[in-house]
Amino acid sequence: MDIFKESLNYMPGGVNSPVRAFGSVGGDPVVIESAKGSKVYDVDGQEYIDYVSSWGPMILGHRDEDVYKAIVETADKGSSFGTPTKQELDMARMITEMVPGVDMVRLVSSGTEALMSAIRLARAYTKRDKIIKFEGCYHGHSDSLLVKAGSGALTFNQPSSPGVPEDFAKHTLIAQYNDLATVRDLFKENKDEIACVLVEPVAGNMGLVLPEKGFLEGLRELCDENGATLLFDEVITGFRLSSGGAQKYYGVTPDITTMGKIIGGGLPVGAYGAKKELMEMVSPTGPVYQAGTLAGNPLACAAGIATLKKLNQPGFYENLKSKADILWNGMRENSEKLGLKYAFNSIESLGCLFFVEGGVHAFSDAVKTDTDKYAKFFHAMLKRGIALAPAQFECMFVSAAHSEADIEKTLAAHYDSLKEIG
Repeated sequence: MDIFKESLNYMPGGVNSPVRAFGSVGGDPVVIESAKGSKVYDVDGQEYIDYVSSWGPMILGHRDEDVYKAIVETADKGSSFGTPTKQELDMARMITEMVPGVDMVRLVSSGTEALMSAIRLARAYTKRDKIIKFEGCYHGHSDSLLVKAGSGALTFNQPSSPGVPEDFAKHTLIAQYNDLATVRDLFKENKDEIACVLVEPVAGNMGLVLPEKGFLEGLRELCDENGATLLFDEVITGFRLSSGGAQKYYGVTPDITTMGKIIGGGLPVGAYGAKKELMEMVSPTGPVYQAGTLAGNPLACAAGIATLKKLNQPGFYENLKSKADILWNGMRENSEKLGLKYAFNSIESLGCLFFVEGGVHAFSDAVKTDTDKYAKFFHAMLKRGIALAPAQFECMFVSAAHSEADIEKTLAAHYDSLKEIG
């Protein structure tokens, strides 16, 4: 049975998330059956070195022994209770100890849910309705955020979505990433109306775009000057760039933080947190209502706790960066050897190759990339046993499980693939 073709009869596009489809690269998705360490294996037994990392969560690699053990031991006691558990307390304590801008946290079931709830909190706290987001940044699929979005919406040329009422979208104002002037202008045009500035501190959904010097600091100042909250979407960067996320890495503390991916160790989870003053507005302590049947699920918390414990070990991020730098520098060297001038952005264990010459510093640069060439590159790498995201506007993720041999094989495949497609 062709699993994907059969899936087309029962799921839109045969997938449960658009980014899993091969819509922008052509062909049918690879159906994965198992994974271990740095590798994933499809239903036909083919092995791939994995840089998708389940879109970011698997920073330790697949089926890490300690994470796996924690899940199994917890499952033996039950999978969901709908009541408080000790795992929730342990997870919340760890997050507040590690992330500078978080005194209290609310666990939810996805990054989308975390962002939706965090914006509600920002609006309640400021008593304002409008928000500023940045073109090309993706913050989940809630109605007010599917305006000029990145990730799958950008990949399929749908930066906005049908079904989003104009009355919702009109409260979302669009600025340009790395351009403080556009933010400043929006504050002037909407005086005392903006509840928050929502930003990926490192943009990871229009490909990888790094904040220029002073950009995050400037956002902090503008929010302070205008009585708005600064909301960091750290669903990708949280615990990926450092043990305290991008806010610790860059030394800029937001008012509200959202997290996901890594804090679940591969299981569905999300979270939003802030200083105590804000979080005490959340029900049942305060009037801002938000609830979730599976929020703080014990299996997800157990996996997340086991993951965060390992990330807290001395030298973890230094070792991960050292490994990633070999790969990123090797890819840059391969391009130079072949006389190619493609842009390559990287930070710590995140990287992205753009098929465009010159730097990529904003959405306007990212969309100039040759997506057809990326599609050829993707398939050239896949046939050599390297699994990348089936979309130009996503990141590569290096995990602690990637070995020296994995990186050597990846660099050889990268060189041969670039040579093949020209």
